[in-house]
Order: sequence, then structure tokens, then C-alpha cells
Amino acid sequence: MATAIAAILKKSRISKISSLLIVRSLIKTPNVTNTVFSETPCRVLDRGLIFSNCVARSYHDGRPRGSLWRGKKLIGKEAISVILGLKRFKGDEEKLGKFVKSHVLRLLKMDMVAVLNELERQEEVSLAVKMFLSIKRQDWYRPDVYLYKDLIIALAKSKKMEEAMQLWDSMREENLYPDSQTYTEVIRGFLRHGSPADAMNIFEDMKQSPDPPEELPFRILLKGLLPHPLLRNKVKQDFEEIFPDQRIYDPPEEIFGLR
Repeated sequence: MATAIAAILKKSRISKISSLLIVRSLIKTPNVTNTVFSETPCRVLDRGLIFSNCVARSYHDGRPRGSLWRGKKLIGKEAISVILGLKRFKGDEEKLGKFVKSHVLRLLKMDMVAVLNELERQEEVSLAVKMFLSIKRQDWYRPDVYLYKDLIIALAKSKKMEEAMQLWDSMREENLYPDSQTYTEVIRGFLRHGSPADAMNIFEDMKQSPDPPEELPFRILLKGLLPHPLLRNKVKQDFEEIFPDQRIYDPPEEIFGLR
């Protein structure tokens, strides 16, 4: 009888110890979200991803993830309030002007840039232009090609080519040259707008840029100028001179209307 009781007590103690060890292991073990079997040795490949010799565990370190967290991290409460105010008074120039003087101009430098970027992201391009002009009036403003670039691309994608070219001229007056992506989007915008001559003007400007041209703007033009064979042949000749190892697809002649 005594032996049986001792065995039961011993088993109970083992059970309690086992339960305690399981609880401790659950506390120490990160939250497993993904499991992939592997034969690779134990190593850390990235923050939050640990590979062992037989299992890979991805764990969450407690910080928010994704673009929402990045946006909130960069935009303060006052900047968010300004964005909402600008959108509320959009279309009423008088109230919008008063709001800019009373709220926008008192923002700190980083908040003003964050507001500009967020308006561009939300495709509020008219408000973004007003924000950019407010930034240019600040004492701390220095010519920055990237401020111009993002706004010009946003305007081109919104088919507001007249406003885009006004900023383009202002950028060139400040001795700034756009990069290949900016050239590409503006050329694409003019082709969508039905203005191949303006697209060719941007193309000529691109050839004068101190940075070497890239293939993509050429190929956008070559595709967009299919209804204009004379202009396309000129772009094609320049492309073959600059990129002699690359090929160009020429569609059948009937596409050009020659037959």
C-alpha cells in the first residue's frame, strides 16, 4: 500500500515538473507563424527569422508591420491634421489660402515634407502642388531634384501635363536634371495626352542630360510613336547608336500605314 502511494506521489511530482517545463518553454519560445523543414545549419538570415538544422521559425518582435506603420511613424499628429484640413477646404481657394497661412506654414520641415509625400501618395496632386510651393517659400528650402521628381511623376500620371511642365521649367531654372524615371513618366504622359511633339522635346532634353540615358524612355517612345514613323525612325537611329548591342522589334509595315 505504501509503495503504491509513493509511486502515485512520484508520478504527480513528475507531472507537475513536466507542466512547469512546458509553461516555461511556451513563455520563452517566440510565436511561431511559419515552419519550413530544412537541413541547413543553424543561422540567422533576417530579423525575426531563425533557421535551425531541422526547422525555421518566424516570430513577431512586437512592432507593427507594413506601410501603415511606416506612414504613422513618419507623419505626426499635426501633419495628419493639416492633410485633413487641406482636403476639407479643397475647391475653396479663399478658405484654403487662410488655412495654409494659419496651419501649413507653421509646420516643421520634416512635417511639411511628410505632408507633401502623403498628398502625392493619395493622388491629391493639386494640393501637393500648393504644398510644394509653400515649401519653396521657406528659408530652409534648397533645390532638391527628388522633391520635383515625385511631384512631376504624380502630375504626369494624373494627366496634368501643363502643371507638370511648369514644375519642369522651374526645376531646370534651378539647374536640376531629372533622372531616367522622370523622363520616362513625362514622355509616357505626353504620349497618352496625344502630344508626340512634346514627348520628342522631352526626349531631346534627355539627350542633353549629364547622366547617360537608359533604354526604357527610348522603348516607351518607340512604342508610342508607331503612328508617327518619321519621328520613330529618328528615335530608332539614336537608340541604335547609344545601345548598339540591343535589338528593336519592328512591326509589319502595314501598321505604319505604308501599305
